[in-house]
Amino acid sequence: MSFIHTALRAIRWSAVDIVFQQILRLAISIALARMLSPEEFGTIALLYLFVGIASAFADSGFSSALIQKQDAGHVDESTVFWLNVALGAAMALVLALLAPAIAAFFGIDMLVPLMLVLALNLFVAALGSIHRTLLTKKLDFKTQMVVGLAATFGSGALAIWMAWNGYGIWALAAQTLVAGVFTTVLLWVFNPWRPLLVFSVASARRLFRFGGFMLVSGLLNVAYERSYALVLGRLFGVAELAFYNRADGTKQVPAGVLSGILSRVAFPVFSSAANDPERLRRGVRMALRSIMLINVPSMIGLAALAGPVIDLLFGDAWLPAAPILTVLCLAGILWPLHVINLNVLMAQGHSRLFFRLEVVKTAIGAVAMIGGAAFGPLGVAWAVVLSSILAFLINAHYTNKLLGYGARAQVADFASVLLLALPMGLAVACASEVWDAPPFIQVPALVLAGALMFGTLVALFNVGPYRDAIGLIRWST
Repeated sequence: MSFIHTALRAIRWSAVDIVFQQILRLAISIALARMLSPEEFGTIALLYLFVGIASAFADSGFSSALIQKQDAGHVDESTVFWLNVALGAAMALVLALLAPAIAAFFGIDMLVPLMLVLALNLFVAALGSIHRTLLTKKLDFKTQMVVGLAATFGSGALAIWMAWNGYGIWALAAQTLVAGVFTTVLLWVFNPWRPLLVFSVASARRLFRFGGFMLVSGLLNVAYERSYALVLGRLFGVAELAFYNRADGTKQVPAGVLSGILSRVAFPVFSSAANDPERLRRGVRMALRSIMLINVPSMIGLAALAGPVIDLLFGDAWLPAAPILTVLCLAGILWPLHVINLNVLMAQGHSRLFFRLEVVKTAIGAVAMIGGAAFGPLGVAWAVVLSSILAFLINAHYTNKLLGYGARAQVADFASVLLLALPMGLAVACASEVWDAPPFIQVPALVLAGALMFGTLVALFNVGPYRDAIGLIRWST
């Protein structure tokens, strides 16, 4: 089976999985947003920084090492399983012990029992982490789709029922834990892999040469990406944090679908071509051109309709999130580029370089965030845009060294898409301002109009990414 055919098959199932999960999660989020207050969402968001760091530590980077190591055996897999379980239990205990101090820092006593519930989920997730990793390595996204949809639906239904019956913030905590339990149980049911009662120190050492740097890189990345919760929650309160979190979550609906598909497929597929630089370069270029054809107009269109979209989905109580969403969408334009460039480094085994880049980018992002915080949540959003641009330039510099495909070539490959998406976004934004219609009429109508306008423009000018996409569709059918 050819490299492109393998990638397309994986992308197809991964796309179905992520699209349906995002739609389901959005529907659940809309329902919960209309039953719970911004303060309740903001309160639990305070804990995501600590849970995210602990979760990255519990994974330990060994899962990435298993995917990158093409000849990993059952002993290697079992060793990583027992490591992840031990680290998951340890991190759950650490969070439980830190809960009183975290609650005291923010002055919210409710954080203690909430943290205990979220901490338990770390151990539960660790029990199924290798099962998911092995499915990803085999590009089996069909099984992951079944597991993910069942877990999302079950946990979401419970959360909605609890919110409807007055359980408040506990609906959000229960949703997280139940999703973890469902996911782990179903992974064990659908994946026949079982761990051996062995632990190989030699295997752990070999995998740690790659996974160790990935672990620290993951910790830095999570700490930076979740640090806005610490900054906004401490300086401006849980309501402002909730608005920022809502804007970021809404941006992730289109961006998360595309980047999620890309990140899940790119690493294992790129790893299989790691020893053939020219083949890898063609795959990277194809991935970038195809994904940006969809991502760029999606982000620009969402930025143009931020206010009506927030009002339609979550109600006018959440409208302060709209200007933040507009700014974050600018950063969202570049997100697939980060995913692609970083997966090139991982696929070729450059975990040490990956770590060094994360240190530099985290430092840049932290400085930008501190400066942006002086201007409130919107300032933090602009800091994300600035650091995103700088991170892209840094990442692409090393892709240029490895594959001869740097920032200038990458931008050139999607510049035509950007130039055609900008007038579409401007037209949609102007129409939204002058057309006084309810959001449930305005949003679908303008989304359709924008899509038709952009589709007509790319077909009329026959831009490169459009030709690639048409060629792939014809080739795969």
